Amino acid sequence: MRIAVLQERAAGETRVAATPETVRKFLALGASVAVERGAGELASISDAAFEEAGAELGLAAEVVRGAGIVLGVQAPDPALLDGAAPGAMVSALFEPFAPGAGRGRARVAAYAAAGLEALSLELMPRITRAQSMDVLSSQSNLAGYKAVLAAANQYGRALPMMMTAAGTISAAKVFVIGVGVAGLQAIATARRLGAQVSATDVRSATREQILSLGAKPVFVEAVAGIEGEGSGGYATEMSEDYQRAQAELVSAHIAKQDIVITTALIPGRAAPRLVSDAQIATMRPGSVIFDLAVAQGDGTGGNVEGSVADDVVERHGVSIMGYSNTPAHLPADASALFARNQFNFLSAFWDQEQGRPVLDEEIGNAVRLTRGGAVVNERLR
Repeated sequence: MRIAVLQERAAGETRVAATPETVRKFLALGASVAVERGAGELASISDAAFEEAGAELGLAAEVVRGAGIVLGVQAPDPALLDGAAPGAMVSALFEPFAPGAGRGRARVAAYAAAGLEALSLELMPRITRAQSMDVLSSQSNLAGYKAVLAAANQYGRALPMMMTAAGTISAAKVFVIGVGVAGLQAIATARRLGAQVSATDVRSATREQILSLGAKPVFVEAVAGIEGEGSGGYATEMSEDYQRAQAELVSAHIAKQDIVITTALIPGRAAPRLVSDAQIATMRPGSVIFDLAVAQGDGTGGNVEGSVADDVVERHGVSIMGYSNTPAHLPADASALFARNQFNFLSAFWDQEQGRPVLDEEIGNAVRLTRGGAVVNERLR
């Protein structure tokens, strides 16, 4: 089995889908690994390091030729995969529900037409045995950390309380909206930096998680019977009554905050709007909002009205920011974790007799988008 690793070609993508560590592990399974020259450069991995690990180096066409598996961070253009083995597996992020030309369903259709087996890592089920394969969790963890650091850098004051001979500086107040993997890491990071942290989520089960990290939970108490827990541990869209009550609660709380981190996403949908322009206007000048969901917005912002990906927008004296690809701002660590997720996924199903992964129904049917020239994923069909 020949495994190909291509250099990422998406704008702003700095990660790579394999590292010398995972190359060695794939070789131990009996596979061969070919890496495109320069693939790891932006992640601080040299060609020499890949070669030392046992990988073959070459141009894209040389690397892909005869490959039965192609590893990517973001799914490559199918045109780059001419020469791969018939029915080759491509394991990457496909964004199957993303709108836009060349993305989402259009890209999936192109893979089906090329006869490739597309494996969409963001559809990995949230089950215990797949935790080590879950790229969304590993990358969100780093994203939550980076969001706090970026917001703290933009914020013109110190985060921890400081007592000096000239007087005392009060601790900054950080509010995290959305307590998934990214939100929990944002809470932990802000606490490490000495901030006074509070957090909210539509899922009542997160209250204990917030408290365990030393932060203050802020929850809607007046609306009964709300759990907010969707399938796989994701948040689900709430009732109008709950949304109205939460908006009022957030409005009252946000006016007192110095930094706000928003992380809320609903799979397959545009990011929910959590912070409006009117709420931003209540914050004091110099405050900062980091919108981690800006890339999944509807064109007028992500979780935050008016946020623009990869730009700092000033509204009412408040800085609003967010990255289109936050994990790519930590390329070395993001690549290391992503590559381990890839290896954990494929090695868990590696059949030594066949010399290839043989996926089971539970995980295989969840992540497989195309096979045998057709779109086979039930969610897409």
